[in-house]
Amino acid sequence: MSTRPSTVPLPDPGPGVPRTVPRGCPLCEAMCGLAVTLDADDRVVTVRGDDHDVYSAGYLCPKGASLGAVDDDPDRLTRPLVRRAGELRPATWDEAFSEVDRLLGPLLAADRDTVAAYIGNPTGHNVAFTLLAGRLARSLGSAQTYSPATMDQLPQTVTAALLFGEPSSIPVPDLDTTDLLVIIGGNPLVSNGSVGASPDYRGKLRALRARGGRLVVVDPARTATADVADDHLRVRPGTDLFLLLGLLHVVITEERVRLRAAEGRVSGLAELRTAVAPWTPAFAARACGIAPDAIVRLARELAGTGRAAVYGRLGTTLNRHGTLTCWALQVLNVVCGHLDRPGGLQFTRPVTGSPTTRRATRPPRPFTTGRYRSRVGGHPEVLGELPVAALAEEILTPGPGRVRGMVVYGGNLARSMPDSTSMQRALADLDALVCVDPYLNETTRYADVILPPPGSLTRDHFDLVLYQFAQRNFARFSRPARPVPDGMIPEWEILLRLCAIYEGRGPGADPGLVDDEIAASLRASVARGLDTGEDGIVTDFPERGPRRLLDLRIRSGPYGDHFGRVPGGLTLARLLGSPHGIDLGPLGPRLDEVIRTPSGTIELAPAQVLDALAGVAAPVAEPGTLLLIGRRDLRSKNSWLHNVDRLARGPERAMLYVSPGDAHDLGIDDGGTVSVGSAAGRIRVPVRLTDEVPDGVCSLPHGWGHDDDNARLHVAARQPGVNSNTLTDGSVLDPLSGTVQMNAVPVRVEPAPRDT
Repeated sequence: MSTRPSTVPLPDPGPGVPRTVPRGCPLCEAMCGLAVTLDADDRVVTVRGDDHDVYSAGYLCPKGASLGAVDDDPDRLTRPLVRRAGELRPATWDEAFSEVDRLLGPLLAADRDTVAAYIGNPTGHNVAFTLLAGRLARSLGSAQTYSPATMDQLPQTVTAALLFGEPSSIPVPDLDTTDLLVIIGGNPLVSNGSVGASPDYRGKLRALRARGGRLVVVDPARTATADVADDHLRVRPGTDLFLLLGLLHVVITEERVRLRAAEGRVSGLAELRTAVAPWTPAFAARACGIAPDAIVRLARELAGTGRAAVYGRLGTTLNRHGTLTCWALQVLNVVCGHLDRPGGLQFTRPVTGSPTTRRATRPPRPFTTGRYRSRVGGHPEVLGELPVAALAEEILTPGPGRVRGMVVYGGNLARSMPDSTSMQRALADLDALVCVDPYLNETTRYADVILPPPGSLTRDHFDLVLYQFAQRNFARFSRPARPVPDGMIPEWEILLRLCAIYEGRGPGADPGLVDDEIAASLRASVARGLDTGEDGIVTDFPERGPRRLLDLRIRSGPYGDHFGRVPGGLTLARLLGSPHGIDLGPLGPRLDEVIRTPSGTIELAPAQVLDALAGVAAPVAEPGTLLLIGRRDLRSKNSWLHNVDRLARGPERAMLYVSPGDAHDLGIDDGGTVSVGSAAGRIRVPVRLTDEVPDGVCSLPHGWGHDDDNARLHVAARQPGVNSNTLTDGSVLDPLSGTVQMNAVPVRVEPAPRDT
């Protein structure tokens, strides 16, 4: 195996001299390496791309360049807030944890399912939370667990479980060697990609074209990525499934199936042939709006190109049939022979291991959902979560088992959740709301206790979650760039103290004891996995904290030294000595170890999929409506970063994009204000006329609406924008994953009445 470290020395500049610290960027999935320069008082002077980083090689985007401003935002909380006499007031940490115990203790003692947990998007970039997530969930002991997965990528995870037998087995496109890249419902030139992100995506696409390759983008809107494509197919919103079924029909009926790496490793091909038989190019075209000859041409090109990849993102997941769409996309890659091959889609081998890098301890079981259901709507559990669309009704509907308390780890539910009006009513109706969050924002304003963690530059950084979707096998560990400020405590300690409270140990319990228990449990698990006694599992980091757990996971992982049994293998100590990262080599064949289904094959036609597909019909447009889709912005991420001045500057971004043709028919003007209504709610929003969206479609970005007078977001309040999720109907869900439909939402647009 290749384990090439970057060994560029880091000289000590001496006291009083600015110093530069290499850091992994925690602001998106691209995992770029940064060079952060701080002055003698630990203030950030500059943030640049780290030229010596083994993964990103100096690339930097506007978000990463603003990391210092994000951490030093004057609106960040530096002390806990506790609600007293109806107002949030500063408190000591002991007072804050005592209040958490007072509020949650009786609820947990009576019925643990009356306390919900919401795990926000930022936790995926946080090694402390990731390492403690399992213990936090077990300590709370509630079935009421929610996350943005059902507003994001859960259909991809469910698809991986159905096809390959393991939810984390999501392959990523090999951007470095592919000759044909088809991107469906993604805009990586703005987002850097996701579940297959890459530093400098634009450079990757330039290199693709330089070697004679082609880029095809399937998207209703003319995005930044569509602008540089060789071919842009403007699919009707929410109908990617039907395009993919049409492509599969051509590949299968024209006998163009070439399994290549998957040869002898698939089942269900005959059932697949039957399932896609009705979806001729002409029939698919009527549903998706792409001409039949274009469907045939793309299918033949995919089947006939040796190195090709079909990659999908939010456009494929956030629609009425998100899981079926992701299933059809991955099956298309399989039958065209592009899975587990250079230039196609490959599986990363993460440094800390995954279920598929470890030997199976029991026979594989079929993937199932619905082990339990939500109290009100009867929504089935999927991978230990309930759909976010169920949360508001679980709080607002009276009766036994009603959710009365909630803990939110880094999420802004009041802006990111569907049917935001109901969600805000629900937040106000809780008996207890505890938030681990650095801001007083539109969600935490309802809190009874806010526990603010210090900034990301004060903690270790290691992309534990994201390494499993990297474009190359690598690892990087970043030490803190500066100390935790006086009066604050590390996020690690905050989370351990919450575990102790959930477990009934009280607010004054020693969090170190919980830390020791977690380490002991992991040590025993590692010993079982390596078939050795626990005496041989000795970490180089006996002190408490994340490093002890990380060392155990790295050393027992696929590149690890297995505690001396593999000389030269990886350890956390070695990573600490290579602050610009260690390159572990390109992605390679992994299909033999990835497949963990009961049949031992890639199951192309799972029963759940065939049953759902049998009931699918092409959507029928509602007269007088436009289809609302989302929009990404290079200087934003969901509801993050809107309070950072250098990222918030410039023209208004939260505008409704409407085509000139629709504007003419509706009688609206560029720069005017319109009223937009849906089944869930109504908003007023300024309009921009543009051919970036076609007739029948309008576009509005997600995560805005910073107009709450009770929040403390001074920069964001200058250009608050509007909350698109006021329009998102939480009752329309993907039946296989519970993911809410946040794209192709029917809306009615009309000139706004003048204020009187």
